[in-house]
Amino acid sequence: MEPLGENEIRASFLNCSKGEARRISLPRGLAELPWADLDFLGWRDPGAPDRGYLVVVRGGKPQGITLRVPQGGPRSLARTTICSFCLTGHPGSGVSLLAARKVGASGRDGNTVGAYMCADLACPLYVRGKKVPEFSGPRYKESLSQDEQVARMLGNVDEFLRKVGAPGA
Repeated sequence: MEPLGENEIRASFLNCSKGEARRISLPRGLAELPWADLDFLGWRDPGAPDRGYLVVVRGGKPQGITLRVPQGGPRSLARTTICSFCLTGHPGSGVSLLAARKVGASGRDGNTVGAYMCADLACPLYVRGKKVPEFSGPRYKESLSQDEQVARMLGNVDEFLRKVGAPGA
């Protein structure tokens, strides 16, 4: 992924108002992120832990969506949950249900789409082995090459964006 600037990121959000986009806390150290290892930019807001953000470049144009974490009880560290984007298994709270308000009138009416995702939204780093799930060691061994795993992950992200109502690539 090519590095994105603050203005590009804020202008990319599809399921929130321009005012809401201006108030989003961007990731710290934006210029120092491992852009070459990112297929999309995902982060959680440290000041509002129930909020997350995802920016994907589709058709050469960044598209961003805001995400919310529904309130829930504590998770067991003995139980492993799998991310629906990258298929990385995480114990405990390493995977979260994140919901995105749909784009347009449907979203303004309160309709959302949810998916279980890596809680830190670092799927590209898990797929590439640059990050290892806490308490569980490396990812499951797969017969797919890393490039095939990345393609599958991007297909899953694309399908989620389609359900949210983002324009296609």
